[in-house]
Amino acid sequence: MPDKSDTQTSAHQSGPLPQVRRSIVLVGLMGAGKSAIGRRLAARLGLEFHDSDLEIEAAAGLSIADIFAQHGEAHFRAGERRVIARLLAEGPIVLATGGGAFMDETTRGLIASCGISVWLRAPVPVLLGRVAGRTHRPLLNDGDPAEILTRLSARRAPVYAQADIIIDSSEDPPDMTTETVLAALDRFAPPRSVPVALPDAPYEVVIGRGLLKGAGARLASALPQLRAIVVTDEHVAAAHLPTLAASLDDAGFTHDALVVPPGESAKSLARFAALIEDILALKPERRTAIVALGGGVIGDLAGFAAAATLRGLPFAQIPTSLLAQVDSSVGGKTGVNSRHGKNLIGAFHQPRLVIIDSDTLATLPRREAAAGYAEIVKAGLIADVELYDWCEANGAALLDGDQALQEQAIGRAVAFKASVVVADPHETAPSDGRALLNLGHSFAHTFEAETGYGPALLHGEAVAIGLVCAFDLSARLGHCDPAIARRIAAHLAAVGLPHRIDGWPAAALIEHMQRDKKMRDGRLSFVLARGIGAAFTSRAVPADAVRETLLACGAG
Repeated sequence: MPDKSDTQTSAHQSGPLPQVRRSIVLVGLMGAGKSAIGRRLAARLGLEFHDSDLEIEAAAGLSIADIFAQHGEAHFRAGERRVIARLLAEGPIVLATGGGAFMDETTRGLIASCGISVWLRAPVPVLLGRVAGRTHRPLLNDGDPAEILTRLSARRAPVYAQADIIIDSSEDPPDMTTETVLAALDRFAPPRSVPVALPDAPYEVVIGRGLLKGAGARLASALPQLRAIVVTDEHVAAAHLPTLAASLDDAGFTHDALVVPPGESAKSLARFAALIEDILALKPERRTAIVALGGGVIGDLAGFAAAATLRGLPFAQIPTSLLAQVDSSVGGKTGVNSRHGKNLIGAFHQPRLVIIDSDTLATLPRREAAAGYAEIVKAGLIADVELYDWCEANGAALLDGDQALQEQAIGRAVAFKASVVVADPHETAPSDGRALLNLGHSFAHTFEAETGYGPALLHGEAVAIGLVCAFDLSARLGHCDPAIARRIAAHLAAVGLPHRIDGWPAAALIEHMQRDKKMRDGRLSFVLARGIGAAFTSRAVPADAVRETLLACGAG
């Protein structure tokens, strides 16, 4: 139980407390503050506190040092497993574990089944200061404590990094660290995994909060080598690269970072060539991974570089924009733009893992978030009426920053895209199949070409207008009710997305369409719809109908 002094200290704290239904298990090296923080957490949460080392000593009638000396570490670990299992079976508690407990795979599985693990991460100098002069630490008694802690940290950090929550426990007062842990517990939700079950290259998409801090551990289990080259842009590097780099360090990676300018202009042959040269200058091996950290531009550029370098390097995606999270990071399409059109140069190259940390959306400008939201709307319009209805009910709140809604929408959109990609990985189905994901895109790519692929019109904004055009065209051809296009336009306008063309010449737009990579035998494939959730592909689309749609949607 928490001692009286800790309870009194905690009583001065304020703020909402998380609803705890699972045990809180603190892990980390000796000196990380597991007992001090654990007692304070227990006091704040009204739970019992237990220290597994103290419980082991009470059960054995011996000190930890004596157990090690008389019976060895293997005997101690077996007893530790039994004690932790017994304590966790008692219901929600706060448990401080010994430094080596989490290293045991069976113990980790037990903790995962009924608890929330929290790694208190502290640098070796801080740990050394806290354990100096303590003789009851058997692992420190056989050599130089600084060397031993450094060695233990290097070996254990990759496993500690698998904890549900990672908290930096440095020189802050224990009460401050306790508040940080409470805030993290309040926000914690178990990550969701969406499998992309491709027969020759299966992978998973992991969606959750705070995942960037533990990305290294997940990457270590998915990639063939603990060496990675991170590709990102200047804006994302400033916001998120330090967190990812620390995570890679924790997992034991050797890693480098290549930072490119932000924006669609980076998806050029010139930038692609420069990136390839920069990657080769780092002397990668064929098992060295490329990790894309950023939005859709970075994912497309880095993925294509991974596909081309040494005839194919392993690749992972960590998308930081809503557009990339719900669309471009899943499915393996990579590439760059040509002066003749968008994404005309590229390759299919599936990632080994996609990590979606919804916390990264907090730094995303609303305009870019709205552009990504258009792809969620698109998923509902293609084949999920309930998802589209959900969008109309929740889209505004999602874009206002409701993280639970964001995660729900990301999960649904990713699951939908995964099902389509698995059925038609390389978009070779003669009709429908993966091509359905291009709903609105024949128009959208045309609008982007007309505006120069620049900031004047973001990809998701172009898709939003393209969705309205696709349903207008479907109605003109007699496939659906004309009111649907108006309904979609009204929803897009309500969340701040464009839904009309800004007077661009219809003739120029049609000329752009004729250069589209989806042309076959001189005819452009369109994705049309018989209603919301009922999309299909067609090449029987008269040019006059396309022109009429463009004019009706605002072309000049």
